[in-house]
Amino acid sequence: MTATRIELEHVVSAGEERDACTLLAALSGLPKGRVKDAMSKGAVGLRRGRAPARRLRRATAALYAGDRLSLCYDAGLLARQPPQDRLLHRLGRYSVWYKPPGLMAQGNRCGDHCSLLRQAEQALRREVHLVHRLDREAEGLMLVAHDGEAAAKLSALFANRRVEKRYRVEVRGAPGPVGAAGRIDTPLDGKPALTAYRVTAVDAGRGTAWLEVAIETGRLHQIRRHLDAIGHPVLGDPRYGTGNRNTEGLRLSACRLAFRCPFTGARREFSLDAAGSGAAAAGGEAAAGPERTA
Repeated sequence: MTATRIELEHVVSAGEERDACTLLAALSGLPKGRVKDAMSKGAVGLRRGRAPARRLRRATAALYAGDRLSLCYDAGLLARQPPQDRLLHRLGRYSVWYKPPGLMAQGNRCGDHCSLLRQAEQALRREVHLVHRLDREAEGLMLVAHDGEAAAKLSALFANRRVEKRYRVEVRGAPGPVGAAGRIDTPLDGKPALTAYRVTAVDAGRGTAWLEVAIETGRLHQIRRHLDAIGHPVLGDPRYGTGNRNTEGLRLSACRLAFRCPFTGARREFSLDAAGSGAAAAGGEAAAGPERTA
């Protein structure tokens, strides 16, 4: 019976210089087919000399004495069929994507096939860099950079709060009538945090309200924690709130991004429609999309 989870780290010694798949199969006791699958899905890491660790995907890759191998085999994760992201706009050095709920922004040490970054890399066959994050349970717009300079400049826009971000959220109860607005400034993790919201719709029969939310800081699960703190947790949130279970999942969508392109100076605006089925772009350079990755 094959183990469901195996974690190992190994320094290749003289005499073990064989292909990666064969050595890992011997070390882990896993069949070669399972090892190859794990490698293709990003579960194997390699550190050679002073170079940064990288994912090793090629089963026949040669190993050398001193190489540091790692394997994080999680049978449940590797068997998971991820939801499919969607390419909305190609903008040269970066692109705009729709991330569906249930898809991670990036992988972890046990694999990356369930991540937007890996799907984008496979779809475009080019370099990809994470610029910002979105909770796995949430859906919405994400930017992906395609070279190091683009990643640095776009990340700086987020860090310096030069990106306008809007979220559409359904919460339990209603913090006021349609048009009511509020601000939540409760610190999170010992750091300042500010969330602003406006009630856009109230569903009395459902016992919920829709909010447009803007955040001026980016703390972990900030929107979810802040709304729970005022007694209106996000519907379907698996971690925060009570009485907010929902068969449709987490009702939080990153629905708008706006910023000035760091390369052209043109203002870029992207919005996701209420159904999460497409995005509109405005300003500056023309966008190519929407396009599907599958």
